[in-house]
Amino acid sequence: MPEEAWVDFVSGWISGGVSVLACQPIDTVLTRMQANAVIQSVGAGRIPPRPGSTTTANLFRGMVSNFGVTSLWRGSSAMIGAVPVQNALLMTGYGAGKRWSESNGSDESNTLLMGVFIGGCAGGVLQSFVMSPVELIKVTQQVVGESVTSATTTVCQGIFTSNGAWKGLGATLLRDGVPHGVWFASYEYAKTELTDYRSRIKNHGRETDEHDVATPMLAGAFAATTAWGVGYPFDLIKTRIQAGSGKGIISTAKDIVNESSGRPFQGLYKGFSLKLFRAIPASAIGFLTYETAAKSLTSE
Repeated sequence: MPEEAWVDFVSGWISGGVSVLACQPIDTVLTRMQANAVIQSVGAGRIPPRPGSTTTANLFRGMVSNFGVTSLWRGSSAMIGAVPVQNALLMTGYGAGKRWSESNGSDESNTLLMGVFIGGCAGGVLQSFVMSPVELIKVTQQVVGESVTSATTTVCQGIFTSNGAWKGLGATLLRDGVPHGVWFASYEYAKTELTDYRSRIKNHGRETDEHDVATPMLAGAFAATTAWGVGYPFDLIKTRIQAGSGKGIISTAKDIVNESSGRPFQGLYKGFSLKLFRAIPASAIGFLTYETAAKSLTSE
């Protein structure tokens, strides 16, 4: 058991670290897009607002021209340090839910999906208490432009205040609780369907790869899409709160809708395509690494 935990930890660190480094520029641009109203109101990041500055291309060019290419990786050090703990908690919830379903002796897919959903929700809630302060550090770096040392010091000094290190925790819990249950249940559903499809192909005499890479990656991509479809509005609200809106969840949501002329979908899903552009490959890589590690453990 300790050896399995160690392999899970290392594989989670590697997959999480690689995904953070590869996708961090997208995350930085997305965070600034989400927090744009706060940036313009307080002048955060010292980029003067201008017409059309909230488009992805303009935000990208603004970051590079004002702060250099390396500014696109702001907040990556904090995320790389926290990703192993996050992955461990999530995968523990996923595994526990799956084992609970299997221990009931039921082969029904609905029972399995419910167990995975509950385990995912539990893991999502637990990791929120780890990731909320870490993401506050990341957002402070990306939006305000503070160094990792300065941002970390500021967050740590407010560890015992709700408006300090735990700013945005409520929105983080809403983003990471049920949506992570949806994430794992969607992954399990897609993986089962894809596996059954591959089995039918094999039975009809067509060759299939023994080392299936496509199934976990495709299922992971599907899971990311469905999960963020549920949780994205709370991610946007969380970023606004952590960037310094000074308001609660409902007030922040109202402000976002008002900025879109009273159109809830356009407002609360602003930047959604950019989020998927980052989340889909990260989820695909993460699940592929998890499945590969699990196979190597069981084969020994």
